Amino acid sequence: MTAEELAHPAAEELEVGSVLSALADANRRRVVAELAERPDEERLCASFDLPVGKSSRTRHWRVLREAGLVYQRDAGNGLYMRLRKEDLDRRFPGLIQAVVAAGRAR
Repeated sequence: MTAEELAHPAAEELEVGSVLSALADANRRRVVAELAERPDEERLCASFDLPVGKSSRTRHWRVLREAGLVYQRDAGNGLYMRLRKEDLDRRFPGLIQAVVAAGRAR
């Protein structure tokens, strides 16, 4: 791994406790739900409209990445992320759909 590469857990290392802990925050659930709308697409991290400052956003991205919910890529001019839907569906079937549905029900 080079200095520019970000650490991501392997699919088989994803743990339900870490995933649920990351999803406990409403802002992170919102990001996951937005990514789930287009799971095959990457999105610029700066494109999310969150009511928090830059340092809080950075922390949210790190928590999502370290829990294994998203894959992040440093493109030099910005960070991009996408939902790790296939990995998550394989490890925790139905979890992402439940999170998205719960957000809509509010």
